[in-house]
Amino acid sequence: METFTGKGVYGAVAIGKISIFKRREVSVKRNHVTDTEGEKARLAVAKELAVKQLQEIYEKALKEVGEENARIFETHMLMIEDEDYNDSIRNIIETQKVNAEYAVAVTSDHFAEMFRAMDDTYMRERAADVQDISNRIIQNLDSGQNKNGMGDHKVIICADDLAPSETVLLDKDKVLAFVTAYGSSNSHTAILARNMNIPAIISVGGEFLNAVHDGDEAIVDGFTGEIFLNPDSETVERMGKKQQEDEEKKKLLLKLKGKENITIDGTSIKIFANIGGVDNIGSVIVNDAGGIGLFRSEFLYLESSDFPTEDEQFAAYKKVLESMAGKKVIIRTLDIGADKQVGYFGLEKEENPALGYRAIRICLTRPEIFKTQLRALYRASAYGDLGIMFPMITSVSELETIFHICDEVKSGLRTDGIEYDENTELGIMIETPAAALISDRLAPMVDFFSVGTNDLTQYTLACDRQNSKIESFCDTHHEAILRLIEMSAENAHKNGAWIGICGELAADTALTETFLRMGIDELSVSPSFVLKVRDTVRSIDLR
Repeated sequence: METFTGKGVYGAVAIGKISIFKRREVSVKRNHVTDTEGEKARLAVAKELAVKQLQEIYEKALKEVGEENARIFETHMLMIEDEDYNDSIRNIIETQKVNAEYAVAVTSDHFAEMFRAMDDTYMRERAADVQDISNRIIQNLDSGQNKNGMGDHKVIICADDLAPSETVLLDKDKVLAFVTAYGSSNSHTAILARNMNIPAIISVGGEFLNAVHDGDEAIVDGFTGEIFLNPDSETVERMGKKQQEDEEKKKLLLKLKGKENITIDGTSIKIFANIGGVDNIGSVIVNDAGGIGLFRSEFLYLESSDFPTEDEQFAAYKKVLESMAGKKVIIRTLDIGADKQVGYFGLEKEENPALGYRAIRICLTRPEIFKTQLRALYRASAYGDLGIMFPMITSVSELETIFHICDEVKSGLRTDGIEYDENTELGIMIETPAAALISDRLAPMVDFFSVGTNDLTQYTLACDRQNSKIESFCDTHHEAILRLIEMSAENAHKNGAWIGICGELAADTALTETFLRMGIDELSVSPSFVLKVRDTVRSIDLR
């Protein structure tokens, strides 16, 4: 038996045989041509077919993983029509008098290299997308079809990496798990695997692919990121029990729907959900969350080619509030910058973007953007129980400026005769050590705190959360982080404010009792973790 370790991106156990993903390798040769117009005509036909194929993949993804996750294929269709991309291909055909396949391959390499050189994690991931669409065009030029080598039985798919289209096109009913040698947890393939509820492990390393063969027995532990190749009987028995226990837990959790989030001794806590867009509301309702503790409004900006208008934002916020039927909805104002870049904002490259021009700093220095969003939010407040939350707060003066702008916006709405809820709760993210340390001064100014543990951990421990090399130094249970959270909770309650946690630690059930003893009022987690956290809460006795 051999054991390999990668990074688990969906926690579950799979036991079965390995199938090495086989994609049709297209050998692109440089051929001299005299009819460049003919090559461009071939290219146009191949591109047209690629768009048709992507539309079919989009419709399949729509059914299997939902609209938000299917959008990547709409993006691929747009990338195929990108002016710079196509100009490069045509220019190579015309000036070098070469075949279309070669021109596409050279352009693909150039654009992928350009994306990989970018500082932003999201943009680096686009290199795989360029290669995906380019390979599709090349295969169409060659009249080839992509083969995945799957048989009639459920298998563990192993590959160097998987493009989003390859992931979606795999027959989900025949896939036990994904294991890839490379890739990242930010990749669309990892996101799709999570949303398809398929155990998945990435970044196992190239040596893994050299060790495996079609038909090898294997066990995938998506919780720990371990792959056991040709496991011994003891490991098979142990992992089989773990798989059975996990499946039984999932069934039992369904029985918790409609139950209270209350400990054995009677202490209650609210369990809300974090979402990134209107399309996620269904999962909030299905998983029985008590409300939305974090609606990431920046996704409205990330998915747009220009600044979303007041009416566009209002429509989205209104839909969320109406869909939640009176349950609390906390919408975080724009949190762009750092690892979330949008081209039309025109943000300059920074040496330390996580410490730079981002979130509330953009809003306060570009108030026209901020006021548009606040008008949309206050207009939507008339349609439900809205809370507005401001990110990256570090000082009292920032809050004073924010509230002055809010007053201006509300005054404008009154002048325009537009209804809004004057009692809309206002809160801030506690995600910098500065905010936690002066929480006694900030608490009297707001209705609530929400602790963003991802950034709070990053800033407290001086660990870049995007840097995989220092994960071992990033102790999310570090005493300093817990002290800052406890300090914030004490100061919130002393000053009549409530406090929640919306970062990753909210779903860490090893800390649930700790948070309850601190007096945390609300935990906001990914929708799929709501029932798991409820189960933990109901098993705790604080006496």
